[in-house]
Amino acid sequence: MPIVLKTRREIEMMRRTGALGCDILGKMREAAKPGITTAELDELARVELERAGAIALSKNYPTYKAGEGFPGHTCISVNEEVVHGIPGHRQLQNGDVVTLDLALSLNDYCADTATTIGIGEIPPELQKLLDVTRETLALAIQNIRPDRKWSDIARLMQWHVEHNGFSVVREFVGHGIGRTMHEEPKVPNFVSQEQLRGDFKLRAGMTLAVEPMVVMGRRDVALLDDQWTVVTEDRTHAAHFEHTIAVTQNGVDVLTDGRMPFVL
Repeated sequence: MPIVLKTRREIEMMRRTGALGCDILGKMREAAKPGITTAELDELARVELERAGAIALSKNYPTYKAGEGFPGHTCISVNEEVVHGIPGHRQLQNGDVVTLDLALSLNDYCADTATTIGIGEIPPELQKLLDVTRETLALAIQNIRPDRKWSDIARLMQWHVEHNGFSVVREFVGHGIGRTMHEEPKVPNFVSQEQLRGDFKLRAGMTLAVEPMVVMGRRDVALLDDQWTVVTEDRTHAAHFEHTIAVTQNGVDVLTDGRMPFVL
């Protein structure tokens, strides 16, 4: 499928969605204290989405279980869970690390954003994991500009992670986004022969969800029996940060940083 370039108006519509996503993620982050359940955090997001007239793109998303869809409005992944954690009765504990991942649509335009936070006091090695993952996303954003190959960006991301002693998950990558949550192209956080075969040049008007997923141990992952939650195979901790961005003539524009649209 071709890569769909967006007009200025479409990008501003996505920014409005992204601003809502940023606000909801912020409220979830503030509420994420010891004792709260992941289901309660998900319910907070549901209420805010409903109030704004937005749609949770995770809800009822098809899963590997025949005839079933994802039950949550958000994905909430704890400790060794890398992505796609199902909200439930699990209570957050002091020392946990938790990824809050929200994909939403407002007025038919999508945004996707995620952050990983520590609950209460976390050890220095976990704080480093969060810091390096956040820095990896920032490094990508700082280096995005038209006519640059994505592999150049991915190589920088992979180097930063591995230089700091961590690993990049390879089974899941970023993606194009716009009127639907998943569009072309695939946006990996690493370089491989397969990735190079799908390499692409950045062009003004591209809108991408950039989302490094970093783990403390080996990069191998496994799927739990719920056929949705992805965990590290060695059960070491994981972190995940994500922004929806637009490539511009001059570089990059982050659409999920909370800024409201300029024009509609």
